[in-house]
Amino acid sequence: MATDARSLNPFRILAVHRNFRLFLIGQTVSLIGTWMQQVATGWLALELSNDAFLVGLVSAAGTFPILLLSLPAGVIADRAEKLKVVRIAQSAMLVEASILWWFTWSGHINIGWLLALSLFGGTLAAFEIPARQSLMIDLVNKDDLQDAIALNSGGFNLARILGPSVAALVIAQLGLAWCFGFNALSYFAVLIGLSMIRVPRRHAEGAVHASPLAGIAEALRYVRNDRVMWIVIRVVAVFSFLGIPVLTLLPVMARDHLGLDASGYGALMMCFGAGALLGALTIAAQGSRLPRGAALTASSLMLCVAIIAFALSSSVIFSGAMLFVCGVSMVMNNALINGMLQHRVSDALRGRVMSVYVMLYVGMNPLGSFTAGWVARHAGAPWAVGGGAALMLAFAVWAFRRYPELRRS
Repeated sequence: MATDARSLNPFRILAVHRNFRLFLIGQTVSLIGTWMQQVATGWLALELSNDAFLVGLVSAAGTFPILLLSLPAGVIADRAEKLKVVRIAQSAMLVEASILWWFTWSGHINIGWLLALSLFGGTLAAFEIPARQSLMIDLVNKDDLQDAIALNSGGFNLARILGPSVAALVIAQLGLAWCFGFNALSYFAVLIGLSMIRVPRRHAEGAVHASPLAGIAEALRYVRNDRVMWIVIRVVAVFSFLGIPVLTLLPVMARDHLGLDASGYGALMMCFGAGALLGALTIAAQGSRLPRGAALTASSLMLCVAIIAFALSSSVIFSGAMLFVCGVSMVMNNALINGMLQHRVSDALRGRVMSVYVMLYVGMNPLGSFTAGWVARHAGAPWAVGGGAALMLAFAVWAFRRYPELRRS
């Protein structure tokens, strides 16, 4: 059943779709733990190495497997039960967080172990994210899909606000290790929710008998032959590669450029998360009324300008304000693109096409993190963050002028 299109309540679909409600509550609780781990990992990498390049490398290790494995994972998502894939992956992530807690708590952690465990977590994410993305339509319906994507992003960014603030308290009172410990415990929330969800079993026509390579090739042809989808995918790739340094190098910017400690870094993350939450709720409240093309154009340009302003800023308050704007625009950009792709793709190819999106959206992060870390080592973090955003702005201006149908979609 579709929700009332005239309602401006961004939470209306929670009352209608039980499966999505169970998923969102468990996922949001788990993501609070994930963001605690994200803050702790970045700061731990900085403490262990005191090297901006290695901070970027640790971040890259958590996402590089997604670049390599997302496409075969998309084939699995189209052939297997998506819900089962998500349950298995989330259970394995609980194990990974527990190991990371033990190594840090016992004093055995070093930069090598941190890299290895980040790589393991990224491998699990490579299989979990495409399955979870393509599962969304089974939790709601196509009419409510854009709202569900936005509200799910809202839960993600609510966790982005709460996670760093809780992490700052935990680091101050208990130490870095317990951020990993609380993350391990938080996985029980999402696993309980997933165990209560019941969705119809679907079999994607055309995906069952084809070889994995043929299935991947079919998805790539599908994306390449759709003009709007093809430029949207390139926007995803460029924005992921050039935009990620604003978050990857935020520990370095906070400490070395703005003179902040771990709690100050957490506060900057909260500013970004608050803006991201606002952007997600805006999309969820507007639903189908929002002109997607115009909103995508505005959010893309706004994101580039805000990152450049942040890189140039030496004021903590102004930097926090620019990160808030970055959060609003980045989440609007991501939610609109995700919804646009999911509305255009057929169910038979949904897992594989979303795996292409995930491969670029998340998988380009390690390349961006690696490159930004190298630039930061040689020219400073502000140049790495601002320079990437300047290139991103040039690409955005070209893309939206060259493809006017993207502005009207």
